[in-house]
Amino acid sequence: MPSRTKLSLRQQQFAILLGIIVVFITFSAFYRTSSQGDLSETYPKGFRGGACTIETNALTIGYSGYYLPESYETPKDTIRSAYVPIQCGRVPEPATLNISIDLLYPESAREFQLRQRLVKVEFIDNKEEELDILTTPAKRHPSGVITQAFKLSEPGQYAIYLEGQNDQDIAVQLKVPLKVGFSWKDHFRTMFSTFLRKE
Repeated sequence: MPSRTKLSLRQQQFAILLGIIVVFITFSAFYRTSSQGDLSETYPKGFRGGACTIETNALTIGYSGYYLPESYETPKDTIRSAYVPIQCGRVPEPATLNISIDLLYPESAREFQLRQRLVKVEFIDNKEEELDILTTPAKRHPSGVITQAFKLSEPGQYAIYLEGQNDQDIAVQLKVPLKVGFSWKDHFRTMFSTFLRKE
C-alpha cells in the first residue's frame, strides 16, 4: 500500500513538471522569439536594451521609440518624462511618438541622402495600399542619428520608410513597421512579459 502511494506522488510530481514544460514551450512559441528577445523579422539579435535593428543589403539601422498617450495631461511640476518606450514598433494605443534611428552600417550611411516617409497601411478592396501621412526632405545625417516626432491618432498598421541613394547613387529603401493598438494576443503577451523576460 505505501509503495502505491509513493508511486502516485511521483506521478503527480512528473505531471506537474510536464505541465510547466508545456506551458513554457507554449509561451515561447506564442512569443516567437529567440533567447535575445528579437522577433523573426528583425536583424539577428534584433532587440537589445530598448532598440531594434533592421538590415537590408544596403543599410543596417537600429531604432527605438517612445510614446505619450493621447489622453495624457502633463502636470506642471513634473520632473520625469512621461514617455514610455515601445518594443520593436509596437505602440499599445494611439499616441504621440518619438522615433530615433541610428545608422549602424555601413559607416558611409551618414553621407547617404535619406528621407523619411510615414505611411498608414490600409486594405481597400482586399488590396494593401499605403497612404502617405508625412514626408521629410532627403538630406545627409552626419551624426548618424535621425529623430522624428509625430502623432498617430488611429489604431492600425503604419510604417516609416528610409529612402534615398547611397554613395554610389544606388537606390536605398528600408522599412520600419509600426503597429498601433494591440490585439488580445498582444495584451496577453504584455501581461506575462515580466515572467518571460530574459536578463
